[in-house]
Amino acid sequence: MTILTIIYVLIFIIFALILYSVLQIKLFGMKVKDFWTFIEANQMLDKLYKFAKQYENMSPQEQIIYLTEAEKIFKAFDNVPDALWEEEYDKYKEVLSKYKDIKMIRWAENK
Repeated sequence: MTILTIIYVLIFIIFALILYSVLQIKLFGMKVKDFWTFIEANQMLDKLYKFAKQYENMSPQEQIIYLTEAEKIFKAFDNVPDALWEEEYDKYKEVLSKYKDIKMIRWAENK
């Protein structure tokens, strides 16, 4: 009986923490889906940041992949307040810089 009570209390605590997290996200003026997309985009930002540092010259196919993934990240970061991603600003700026460089190169090639 004691173990069952402990399990119920632990389950209640887990649900309370989840509800509290959702409440905090909503109070911050965001949707839970936007927050989850931001978390996924933050992981992709790390990958793109490393990729931008390693590769100076990308193939056209790599450029297209980089551009589409970067656009997804920019959209996700636009949906959340800036205070959430202040720490990632340098990575974001580096990815944005590489994004702009690739766009300019592709624009110049198409002219």
